[in-house]
Amino acid sequence: MDKRIFAIGDIHGGLKALKHLVEMLQLNPEDQLIFLGDYVDGWSESAETVFYLMDLATKQNCVFIRGNHDELCYDWLVTGKHTKEWVLHGGTATKESYSKYSKEEIKTQFSFFEGLQNYVILDDEKLFLHAGFTNLKGPHLEYFPKMCYWDRTLWELALSVNPELDIDDLYYPQRLKLFKEVYVGHTPVTRINQTYPVNAACVWNVDTGAAFKGPLSAINIETKEVFQSAPVHTYYPNERGRN
Repeated sequence: MDKRIFAIGDIHGGLKALKHLVEMLQLNPEDQLIFLGDYVDGWSESAETVFYLMDLATKQNCVFIRGNHDELCYDWLVTGKHTKEWVLHGGTATKESYSKYSKEEIKTQFSFFEGLQNYVILDDEKLFLHAGFTNLKGPHLEYFPKMCYWDRTLWELALSVNPELDIDDLYYPQRLKLFKEVYVGHTPVTRINQTYPVNAACVWNVDTGAAFKGPLSAINIETKEVFQSAPVHTYYPNERGRN
């Protein structure tokens, strides 16, 4: 059977939805999962989500991209310090989730966070990263590497491009010429009233608002078939997530 590659959007501690989604994929041993970051902060199972992903990687070919929330969480785990903004944007649930585990158990996750990748390129033409990049020559020359998991301008730029504009046009954005396809998360498509992965120019946004009231999504990057959990808040009826 041919190898399938799935890009999976932001999870934000929604382990129940993630397990449901993985079951739906009916994975074969050769299939690859590319997770686009933000595994934590939102629903009540952030620590459990990371443990689950670590275990999944022992059975399946997994690639883990770094999200901004993952860096914020890891900084807190290591230093014990955090910002007020992090607590307001999902950190409270994350702190409660990790409070169930000993320091020794938590330290076993450090290698996961430290091994996250800022971006991955397949076949020199498909880019996977959490947010975007600002350097006109690509993420490998990014002056500010954190932009790979903080930048929103790449997605906003893709949304603004007139679909009738030819890629060879003088005014076509340079950043959108570098890759045939770019897969991102970070900015929920619920902001434009969507709950399904959205394609704009060469960019596919797979963050379908799992942290809020949307589902968790995976997309087969070859066929563009989409798989989705139920809206993640329905798995956690007594919680607010990031709503």
